[in-house]
Amino acid sequence: MRVLFDATYARRAPLSGTAVYIERVCAELERLDVVELIPVANERRRAPAGGGLGSLRNLAADQWWLTVELPRLARRERAQLVHHPLPARSPATRLPQVVTVADLAFERLPVCFDRRFRLYAHVTHRAAARAAARVLTISETTAADVRELWRVPAERITVARLGPGQALPPIERERDPRHFLYVGDEEPRKNLGDLLAAYALYRARARAPLELVLAGSAHAHAPGVRSVRGPSPDALAELYGGAAALVQPSLYEGFGLPALEAMSVGTPVIAVRSPGTVEVCADAVRYAAPRDPADLAAAMEELASSPELAVQLANRGHRRAAEFSWASCARAHLAAYSLAVA
Repeated sequence: MRVLFDATYARRAPLSGTAVYIERVCAELERLDVVELIPVANERRRAPAGGGLGSLRNLAADQWWLTVELPRLARRERAQLVHHPLPARSPATRLPQVVTVADLAFERLPVCFDRRFRLYAHVTHRAAARAAARVLTISETTAADVRELWRVPAERITVARLGPGQALPPIERERDPRHFLYVGDEEPRKNLGDLLAAYALYRARARAPLELVLAGSAHAHAPGVRSVRGPSPDALAELYGGAAALVQPSLYEGFGLPALEAMSVGTPVIAVRSPGTVEVCADAVRYAAPRDPADLAAAMEELASSPELAVQLANRGHRRAAEFSWASCARAHLAAYSLAVA
């Protein structure tokens, strides 16, 4: 089977969880050598512009890509199926199309998203999912949301749980942790404000407070806070190795890739309780209540002062992460492709 895979998003947002998913699942699909994967990307697509004329240009580039270029490439490559790793649809091809839905956070937490984006995504993403031959979701949480909110029948949904994050070099845990770690961006639902408030509370109480490192595209200027933009795999591994815990304050996740990535390398995790995070992490993390910086600060105090708790969470997390793999994720993709073509 020849599958045209739209890898555009990995180009325009290379630091994102979606980019990690695209890179890792494509590599695993090629390794399995069951389908002939043809990755393509819209070279004209620029980075997200945040509104205005730049966003209109990006929208026009997206429409040209989906309506003209992607169908042309599918014909040229004699593809039998098109996979959109974000909800999208090419109306000019009769080939079966598969879409991946990571989460419906913009439906569940509308206050965290721009109104124009919510309206656009509600109309176009839902229409793409409802028209797709098969919908892949990265968790049971997202599958339930797709059924409930978008009315996609259960028989057209395949759950493909992600593997444990990026390919990182071997990590040695430091005996004396140097910092707490956040990995991600500043998207409002990621709840960075509550993390910074919690860290300020922790820092005010602790005798020798640990640093807070923001790794990825997030940044902040506050006492004890350091930003590391776009760390390399080697640098990220070092940050995990020196962390008392990864702190995931997100209010809503379809999966929670940084938490699984941290657990897979033996770094304890503190996470705000949300459905997708609980599904992935089970009892392997220290949970904090949503929108409660004091509870988050208390969790940070516990991890910083209790080596026994840190070891316990690290061991639990490592066992839990072993239940996830990119190989099983790729096999679920193969099943979805077969059903879509059939």
